[in-house]
Amino acid sequence: MTSLPERGAAPPSNPTPSSSREGDAAVASSSSSASEEQKKDGSPKQCKASILSSVLTIFEPDQDQSGRSGGHASGSYAWSRVLRRFVGGGSMWRFLGCGKALTAGDVWFLGKCYKLSSEESSSDSDSEGGHAAFLEDFSSRVWITYRKGFDVISDSKLTSDVNWGCMVRSSQMLVAQALIFHHLGRSWRKPAQNPSDPEHTRILHLFGDSEVCAFSIHNLLQAGKSYGLAAGSWVGPYAMCRAWQTLIRTNREQPEVINRNECFPMALYVVSGDEDGERGGAPVVCIDVAAQLCYDFNKDQSTWSPILLLVPLVLGLDKINPRYIPLLKETFTFPQSLGILGGKPGASTYIAGVQDDRALYLDPHEVQLAVNIASDNLEANTSSYHCSTVRDMPLDLIDPSLAIGFYCRDKDDFDDFCSRASELAEQANGAPLFTVVQSVQPSKQMYNQDDGSGCSGYGASDNIDTEDLDGSGETGEDEWQIL
Repeated sequence: MTSLPERGAAPPSNPTPSSSREGDAAVASSSSSASEEQKKDGSPKQCKASILSSVLTIFEPDQDQSGRSGGHASGSYAWSRVLRRFVGGGSMWRFLGCGKALTAGDVWFLGKCYKLSSEESSSDSDSEGGHAAFLEDFSSRVWITYRKGFDVISDSKLTSDVNWGCMVRSSQMLVAQALIFHHLGRSWRKPAQNPSDPEHTRILHLFGDSEVCAFSIHNLLQAGKSYGLAAGSWVGPYAMCRAWQTLIRTNREQPEVINRNECFPMALYVVSGDEDGERGGAPVVCIDVAAQLCYDFNKDQSTWSPILLLVPLVLGLDKINPRYIPLLKETFTFPQSLGILGGKPGASTYIAGVQDDRALYLDPHEVQLAVNIASDNLEANTSSYHCSTVRDMPLDLIDPSLAIGFYCRDKDDFDDFCSRASELAEQANGAPLFTVVQSVQPSKQMYNQDDGSGCSGYGASDNIDTEDLDGSGETGEDEWQIL
């Protein structure tokens, strides 16, 4: 079997309107038809197994002739080789809904490894680690894109987020995966046909485009006003993380207004650092802060709650520093991985996996009509929230301003995360993405509530003073630079 050809980009079919601010919007292509076809014909795994089995069987030589040198046998074998090259080269995968030609090798996708072989046949298309298994996983992730025709955003008169809302949409995707992992587990896959999973439907409802939906673009912009979020304006990952911090705090403070099913089910920790860290140095995950946030989430009970960690980073000036790329790749091997808010400068994407030197991502730059999925409508058409088109970009072209997400289900999961993160920091040759400490040293004054920054603090004994904690280890008023 010959090696796979060089990967190719998916040809755009329905490019979105171009924008000087979001340069890659024009290359986004529609996967709606692929989603509909997938919905009608069954899961990607079933479709691929059936198609590949049928096609390749037609051209396989008869068993009693396979060892002969006759023309019929050799001709059939030649056809079989051509078809296998077609399949392995990526054309078949694009035909079946996969937007890029994945090469042979390991794909790390949100903490799971898929070992892709150079020859995908009907016999291995159902294997746990093959192309079909990866595509089924990929297409089960929540895909949130530009929408048009939704309720007016506040007093802006805007009913669409085209050309400016990609960072908001990317962040919604990351948080949506955290909710999927929490409620349904990492191994959950989207049903091939309706009815949908009730929890899946409820999660999609949370991200609808209306003020009545808890985590809508409308409510995120309102929550992030103090960090520069505004309808019609692009925003960076740091401000986006802070907007989520504010929205989730508000969400949990209004149980009498918000349905309990819509309350955010985990603590949130926006990971910061000392004064230097706030200006681009390595943020610090403090175990004591995380513990206190979890205990506070459970209303002072001595139990550890699930926790979402968001780590905003600046890894270069005009472009990402190459020394950080291996470290970023390694984070996708963490079982707690939720991927990265990042992309090309001015054009955010949700990076959910890596293969070799490429980032695999879900692209929000697809313009779709707004839909209203009721939380109890199990027959709702959810195809516009899932995509089977895999897109990729070189890792060295990622915008240096990004944010990494992690979800830890319990104390053991958090301990495992800290162990992996500490090992990664030791491999960083003095330039880690972030570090892990048990408690904050008083000299660093990470959360000194008397320093005028409004951050909550530690005393000299390293005990946590949580009077001003807002659910992320910080207060809402701070003086971080907006990245």
